[in-house]
Amino acid sequence: MTGFVVRPAREDEIPAIGAMISNSFDDLAADAYLVPVPEDRERVMGEFFALETETAFRYGKVEVIDHPDGGYAAAAVWFDRVNELVLPDDYMDRLTALAGEHIERFAALGELFEKNHPAEAHWHLQFLAVRPSEQGHGLGGALMKRTHDELETAGVPAYLEATNENNVRLYRRYGYEPMDPFEIYLPDGTPFYRMWRKA
Repeated sequence: MTGFVVRPAREDEIPAIGAMISNSFDDLAADAYLVPVPEDRERVMGEFFALETETAFRYGKVEVIDHPDGGYAAAAVWFDRVNELVLPDDYMDRLTALAGEHIERFAALGELFEKNHPAEAHWHLQFLAVRPSEQGHGLGGALMKRTHDELETAGVPAYLEATNENNVRLYRRYGYEPMDPFEIYLPDGTPFYRMWRKA
């Protein structure tokens, strides 16, 4: 895939973007922890990623690269953490409803991330998802570069939690470095890797 264009997502696209992120992340250990029932995983995670994407649409930004065959080739979901993040009033009710019997696992994820989130003002790259068939072609880098250029102009750092060592290597190429602590763990031992990109 060549000649891709990064564009802002529209609000009406949020459910489909959530589904694409879920599909792209389906093999992640964290997803298996959150929803250990395989037949439920893609649906529940799709609704979760859509909820997070909807929140970022209000308090950050969501950008996509369209796929020529329809849908999305890639998406980036960013939260503005320079300003105070205020979750929608119905956020927890909606999370509880979509997570169902798995809500304690989602609560553990939220607690882990909040406990280890940097206090310094920054933008948070919550999700960077590339359709599996399009990985390795620079789409993720294009999505990051657009926002990185804006952050550099504004003198603002960026933060993310990488999901595996391959992603750590990718993010290092785009200026992210390990933080201390670097590895944080879900209750089952699934790691995330905290990374910071200086302003």
